[in-house]
Amino acid sequence: MTASDRPIGVFDSGVGGVSVLREIRRVLPAEDLIYLADSAYTPYGDRPADVIIARSIAMVALLEREGVKTVVVACNTATGVAVDTLRTTFSLPIVAIEPAVKPAAAHTRSGVVGVLATTQTLASERFSKLVNVHAAGVRVVTQAAPGLVERVEAGELSTPATRSLVEQYVAPLVASGADTIVLGCTHYPFLAPLIQDVAGPAVTVIDPAVAVARELRRRLEAADLLASNGRVGTDRFWTTGPVELAQPVIAQLWGAPVEVMRVAAG
Repeated sequence: MTASDRPIGVFDSGVGGVSVLREIRRVLPAEDLIYLADSAYTPYGDRPADVIIARSIAMVALLEREGVKTVVVACNTATGVAVDTLRTTFSLPIVAIEPAVKPAAAHTRSGVVGVLATTQTLASERFSKLVNVHAAGVRVVTQAAPGLVERVEAGELSTPATRSLVEQYVAPLVASGADTIVLGCTHYPFLAPLIQDVAGPAVTVIDPAVAVARELRRRLEAADLLASNGRVGTDRFWTTGPVELAQPVIAQLWGAPVEVMRVAAG
């Protein structure tokens, strides 16, 4: 196998990164993709930083052993807490998602941007730097949203309980004058219709997955690592948790039947 035809590894704390995987598949149809859900440890968002770093290292090490040509960190919490460590630990190219503060700051008309994310993402030094660099002159209102990841992990995308949580977290952002809401967790795009409905038509909801897929393509092209033309990419789905729990939810989010394999990592 040539270097360019090796697979791309994508990992998240659970199933949320499938939102990023969908965009990667759309932008890069010839690439072989491996999706790794660390479901045994989901959610990362409220775990101590040392645990998040250790699990992220374990995820990348597993994908490296599989021979991937690059890794996509499809988890805002892992990016905020662990990506610097990952880049110094591994020689693999690493593309990481982060909250789309920059485009939100450019888009807002009210001058107020809301960020919906996990506790650890919002507490990370990386997020603070992101706001300081890209949101000058804009008020950024943050809202931690514990419980939303678990709703997506359970496939409960539109239940009354899920809507109640979304209302609890989105209402303060709208009340603060935010006309743009950044989805700062890869699980949240699966709740985007609900978030949009609660926020109202005057609020723009931004999902950074599209930008990640474009950046991945740019990086692969620059390194001459794009897969051969004419190939049809394959998809593999792995979980560190019970397959019987992960498989139906991943299939629901992916929009097609999938086969999920259990793997051990760390």
